[in-house]
Amino acid sequence: MLRGFLVGVSALAFSTVASAGSLAEDAKAFGTRESVEGMSISPSGDRVAILVSGPGSTTVLRVADLSTGKITDLTSSDGRPNGFDWCKFASETRLVCTVGGIVPYNGLLLGYSRLMTIGTDGSTMKSLGQKASDLDGRLRQYDGTVIDWLPGQDGSVLIARDYIAEVNTTGSHLGRKKDGYAVDRVDLTTLKSTSVEGARPNIDSYMTDGRGEVRLYTYSLAGDAGQLTGITRTRYRRQGSRDWLELGDYDSRTGEGWWPVAIEADSNSLFALKKTGGRDALYQVRLDGSGKSTLIAANAEVDIDGIIRLGPGQKVVGYSYATDKRSTVYFDKDIAKLQSALGKAIPKLPLIDFVGASADGQKLLVFASADTNPGIFYRFDRQTKQLAEITPARSELANRVLAPVQSIRVPASDGSQIPAYLTVPAGSTGKNLPAVVLPHGGPSSRDEWGFDWLAQFLAARGYAVIQPNYRGSAGFGDQWLNSNGFKNWKTSIGDVTASAKYLVAKGIADPSRMAILGWSYGGYAALQSAVVEPKLYKAAVAIAPVTDLEMVRNESKGFTNNRLVRDFVGSGEHLVEGSPLRNVASIQVPVLLAHGDRDANVGIAQSEKMDAALRSAGKRSELIKFKDLDHQLNDSDARVILLTRVGEFLDKAIGH
Repeated sequence: MLRGFLVGVSALAFSTVASAGSLAEDAKAFGTRESVEGMSISPSGDRVAILVSGPGSTTVLRVADLSTGKITDLTSSDGRPNGFDWCKFASETRLVCTVGGIVPYNGLLLGYSRLMTIGTDGSTMKSLGQKASDLDGRLRQYDGTVIDWLPGQDGSVLIARDYIAEVNTTGSHLGRKKDGYAVDRVDLTTLKSTSVEGARPNIDSYMTDGRGEVRLYTYSLAGDAGQLTGITRTRYRRQGSRDWLELGDYDSRTGEGWWPVAIEADSNSLFALKKTGGRDALYQVRLDGSGKSTLIAANAEVDIDGIIRLGPGQKVVGYSYATDKRSTVYFDKDIAKLQSALGKAIPKLPLIDFVGASADGQKLLVFASADTNPGIFYRFDRQTKQLAEITPARSELANRVLAPVQSIRVPASDGSQIPAYLTVPAGSTGKNLPAVVLPHGGPSSRDEWGFDWLAQFLAARGYAVIQPNYRGSAGFGDQWLNSNGFKNWKTSIGDVTASAKYLVAKGIADPSRMAILGWSYGGYAALQSAVVEPKLYKAAVAIAPVTDLEMVRNESKGFTNNRLVRDFVGSGEHLVEGSPLRNVASIQVPVLLAHGDRDANVGIAQSEKMDAALRSAGKRSELIKFKDLDHQLNDSDARVILLTRVGEFLDKAIGH
């Protein structure tokens, strides 16, 4: 009954026989968005809400009964600009969703989101934010978020709402006065609202104990002209108290201080991340006024990056981190045994995540994936011990053999060992192949072992792919972060170069057939690598790339983080030396650029100016522009076009 029915596909096992796809077939298979963009399980555990990808950038909100197979399509979004971010059950009959996008405003591109509720019978979607007014005193970007799902209270939630006071234009005493972030208890059926916390200006977030009691809030410290300082301050309450106490500060520039993750009611404690030995460690902090903290977990190689709990308000059962592969550690013995049993039941899908749980914790929504499988959703019944497949994440890749991903270490020029992932085409000899270096974005991000649609597309075209976690990558501690990949671009790009040379030294890559491709900072790395290593590659592909560091500094003008961005990028000679736009004369290879014109992360002007400069200098350059799309190009049609053009470009430059 369950297998594949949610997306209208059956028998979606991944074949053991490779399919030799044409470029058009490969571009469609890998460029089409995942069939399932998100899934939530109901309090009973008998239904799921699913965001199903439609044509282009459209998404359908669907509810499915796992017992009967009945499917109800509730509504859809076109993604231009309105698109679903997520949808979750608040009760058996009500869902809460956020809808958002990016829109132009006074010459800027601004992200926004709106909190909505809809009945599982498809009844009219209603707003959960404050109603907008023509007299609003400021811009409303994000109107609210659910901070407590109030399990067992059937359809009421706690919402942190952004209230905006009206500008008094008449001199009267009329008009809304409330301004700032507040917490309200909202009945999702009647929309009746009760104030829990009054509005406070400059609040960033509230956190509850998962049982309806607001225990913590954070706010950002601002300096001159409202510019953010990078310091976030946290205050908390003792259980049952209304008095706020100081917990401490977090400095985003250094990563020092307490970063709250979750509050557990049973232990009356906060789980928080804090630096230990230059890496994020997990602590449990008593919220009784004593300030006592206990180290829960630390890793000598990487950061601890999160906690695990099965459902809203339930106890914390473990934590996670990623070395060569992602690992989870459970201090709840029952959950540890459960994960071990699931691992044996689905041994070819070692990356197992608990996505959600029924209200009683007995029915679990599980997502399992691997490097060669983009993932499958399951429901597991802890009482009956039954594991039932719901649907695969990417139906377009059915009957496709994907390339295995190997964790490796690449020696840098100074002797450092660079963590990296190597993907060799399935069925190939693994020797003397055309190859693509694929640095990740960020720069303060990292690649992990698992399915990667872009790397798998390249492998399907016959390319060996290497993904280095160069110095400047996050997750490996302060020393590896190395300030960042802009200020210390020479080290970061040097590590990318070492990865390319590793492929040649090991006989994996044909040195005459190597290219480099990246997205965002990865696109910057591709272009800057073409600058400093003009003979190493035969082509460079840059998607939504940074091309000029001074432009990055200037793009944040008008925003409250302008000073932080300028400090992050820095000043000095590296702004010129480390900007591909300023060094087009050194680029000797053909360049393919791609960019969405609603990219609020990296403005499209970065690619437009790079393309113009390359052409003016007599270089080979091509720019693909995508209308009304943002940094992620989250549109199946656009991604198919992108992969088709990338495939044609690489085929011409290095073969396949």
